[in-house]
Amino acid sequence: MGKTDMGKKLLSRRNFLAGAGAFVAGGVLGHGTSRASSPPPTVGSAPPLPWKWVKIDPMEAGSLAYRYYFDIGS
Repeated sequence: MGKTDMGKKLLSRRNFLAGAGAFVAGGVLGHGTSRASSPPPTVGSAPPLPWKWVKIDPMEAGSLAYRYYFDIGS
């Protein structure tokens, strides 16, 4: 009852769990090595408060947003 016929191979629970464990371990190791190889992003400091208010032209902002959406993507 613990085996399933898959063509010529038989798959037991033990083999399935061993394969799933190896798959998860590979994912964890792959994720860890990709994080270790990339340097952390650097963030600049914000300008001092109070920030100045700037008038924004709604039509210009809308046309820029529309153009950037189709140029760069969502």
